[in-house]
Amino acid sequence: MADDPTPTEEPEAASGRPSEEELRDAIARLRVGDLLAQTLVSVTSLAFAKLDPATRDLDQARLAIESLRAVVPLLEGQADEDILRDLESARSSLQLAYARAVDEERAGDAER
Repeated sequence: MADDPTPTEEPEAASGRPSEEELRDAIARLRVGDLLAQTLVSVTSLAFAKLDPATRDLDQARLAIESLRAVVPLLEGQADEDILRDLESARSSLQLAYARAVDEERAGDAER
């Protein structure tokens, strides 16, 4: 009936959403190490943003750096080695950028 106000439910496949079974299968295949590595990629991006003078938050940047230092070694053999190598490289870059940011903050404080 065309005037039926009750919405019809779309089948999950037609809506583009995975079914419950597909979600269970995806979760079963997901590895904690891979999820942690991808999370650290996001943390790394956020840390660089926290070092930008416009959005600087040195405490948050330091927390991100220390998180990388603590977790990346735990992921050896548990996540893609290329990603882990990139995370180590990013951590080194973050540490240098953090040191520069601290120096800039101190210089700014000294000028005041």
